[in-house]
Amino acid sequence: MLVGWGVQPPRQRLHASRPLALGGDTVGLNGWIAIAPDGAVSVVVPRSEMGQGVHTALPMLVAEELDLPLSSVRIAQAPIDKIFANLTVLRENLPFHPDDSGSTRQGAQWLMAKLGRELGIMFTGGSTSVKDAWLPMREAGAVARAMLLKAAAEQWQAPVARLRTEDGFVLHPDGRRAGYGALAPEAARVGAGIEAADVRLKEPRDFRLIGKPAGRLDSRAKADGSARFGIDARVPGMVYAAVKMAPVIGATLTKHEGKAVESMPGVLQVVPMPGLMDERSGLGVGVAVVATTWWQAHQAAQALLVEWQVGDTSKLSSESVFEDFARALEDESGYVYHEAGSQDVDGVALTVTAEYRAPYLAHAAMEPVNCTAQVEYVKGRARVRLWASTQVPSVAVDVAARVAGVEREDVHIEVMLLGGGFGRRLEADMVAQAVTVAMAMHGKPVQLVWNREDDTTHDVYRPAALARFRAHLDAKGEILAWDNKSASGAIGHQYFPRNLALPGVGPDKTTAEGEYDMQYAIANQRIAHVIVDSPVPLGYWRSVGHSHNAFFKEAFLDEVAHAAGRDPVAMRRALLGKHPRALATLDAAVAKAGQPAAGRAHGVALHRSFGSTVAQVAEVSVEGKQIRVHRVVCAIDCGLAVNPNIVAQQVESGVLFGLSAALHGEITIKDGKVEQSNFGDYPVLRMHEAPVVDTIVMPSLAHPEGVGEPAVPPIAPAVAAAVFKLTGQRLRSLPLRLS
Repeated sequence: MLVGWGVQPPRQRLHASRPLALGGDTVGLNGWIAIAPDGAVSVVVPRSEMGQGVHTALPMLVAEELDLPLSSVRIAQAPIDKIFANLTVLRENLPFHPDDSGSTRQGAQWLMAKLGRELGIMFTGGSTSVKDAWLPMREAGAVARAMLLKAAAEQWQAPVARLRTEDGFVLHPDGRRAGYGALAPEAARVGAGIEAADVRLKEPRDFRLIGKPAGRLDSRAKADGSARFGIDARVPGMVYAAVKMAPVIGATLTKHEGKAVESMPGVLQVVPMPGLMDERSGLGVGVAVVATTWWQAHQAAQALLVEWQVGDTSKLSSESVFEDFARALEDESGYVYHEAGSQDVDGVALTVTAEYRAPYLAHAAMEPVNCTAQVEYVKGRARVRLWASTQVPSVAVDVAARVAGVEREDVHIEVMLLGGGFGRRLEADMVAQAVTVAMAMHGKPVQLVWNREDDTTHDVYRPAALARFRAHLDAKGEILAWDNKSASGAIGHQYFPRNLALPGVGPDKTTAEGEYDMQYAIANQRIAHVIVDSPVPLGYWRSVGHSHNAFFKEAFLDEVAHAAGRDPVAMRRALLGKHPRALATLDAAVAKAGQPAAGRAHGVALHRSFGSTVAQVAEVSVEGKQIRVHRVVCAIDCGLAVNPNIVAQQVESGVLFGLSAALHGEITIKDGKVEQSNFGDYPVLRMHEAPVVDTIVMPSLAHPEGVGEPAVPPIAPAVAAAVFKLTGQRLRSLPLRLS
């Protein structure tokens, strides 16, 4: 049965299990597209908009094939349906080397894509939104166009081949024209049998929209304040909830004195929240207070008397975590992600060794963690409504259904705009809490909001990591062998059981990505990783393992070049012979950067992640112990850039996000508690610290690759390299601090 399933073609991604429910006279032509009588076209966008531009980039794919002006597009929320699953994110989670194009990799990716279609997980992350939608959304547009052409052909009694489409109209050579809105009802009838296999997609040379700069469809709403984020949900009769959660990682709730706060102004109810999810979720356990305003709820939650049961985690500290990492690197061989040649080489003239480390990091999205939920009982049957800023609507629905004890069909979700995600809203802990509280409120909608301290101290953190490197060089400074072993926790071992009810076992690609999959041609290399578990909740953080592994790998390569007496850029160029696109990207960034201003230095880094290659040149100065980044030149090869404007925006965002972590980001643990609580002790980059970012989008007609995350990883090693030139100090730990 497994073999039979494996060789079957993938399930279709054109038609949803139910017709689109958009109301009025709007006509659905497939699961992605519906057309109103006035010609407005509703395009279903199955990915969450959190600033990365998918509410513009994805409709561009449909509009291109449908020959439709982007101004005619309306965004429609995707229902929970398996055709909207993200197949790419599972396919690319396999630990294959990017240069491996063998049948084993192709077969495994084929099966993972099929599994993704069966699971139906609607997932926004991994820089996969455009990459995953590239084919199905273009096919949806092309099929809809074919249906409209057929309707016009029958109406005019003309061959389809003589007709063409342009700007939302079907045109006849004799001058007749019909708008899509007028043709849609007939198109739905006569074109019902047209499938994706029956249409031809445009060649890149024929694109009129894809590849061209276009204004974002969400700009006006975000400028005038009409855009609705999760925290903007307003439901008649809504009340508010604030939380008080365990201060120590892994603590359990033993007692709370609810009566002590019930007489406070506005307080309606105190709701205990036991372990709702896996123990290593951000929320842990706690108590919620419901009131008529959030401030009243928050004040009461602060005053609430709670007793906690604390176990061995009270001894947990950042120091003990890194001690465990060091022991593991000494005692365990780890899982080898990539090995070529041998480490036993002849002609060694110099050996360079180094150890690098990176701390835990919080997500610190600007919109606080929140979720609005309502649980109503109709004829004894519970129905759940959610208003949520989530990157995983299908997971949010499943978690809500489990907590409420209902079927997933009894849960309706409205996916709101996200005021930042960065991986934090891949979690559903806030959904579990909100539904639990809503169940206690007997039909009243409840908006649950965490404050900044809740968020910082109860996050699912970017893993801390420790890495050791050794490079053997010959007398000419050529790298003979490269050995790299790292240690950290494994996100997948927590995330999959916590959110997807899937086992978290085996190698986790994210632990070693950015190390084992480098583009440099080194004949003898061995890259391994040791998973070291701990009670600290771990989660996906923008660029995931690349965020620290790029720093480790690129900083060490810079160190090797210096030890060999070679220019770091020249050494990289020599190692990129098999990757001409990467070499061109590096050269473009270096050429654009030119020479640094007086008193400043340039640091360079090159890194491939999420299918894209990024080269960065950071122009840095040092005043006392203060590191200042003035300018960053960033060249990115992301394949075909669907909207170059959005690519540039994401590059700028990634540079600033990565620089914030490189200069400031650090979560530390002492006595089982997270020591940071707000932007005062967990600072993010300020406006006066932000450098000028010059973006170069490399020309390409290749398949689009990831954009949202690849600009994050190279900035830390680029800055560290520049600091070394200025001070002679080799900074091997993040955040970068001068002694």
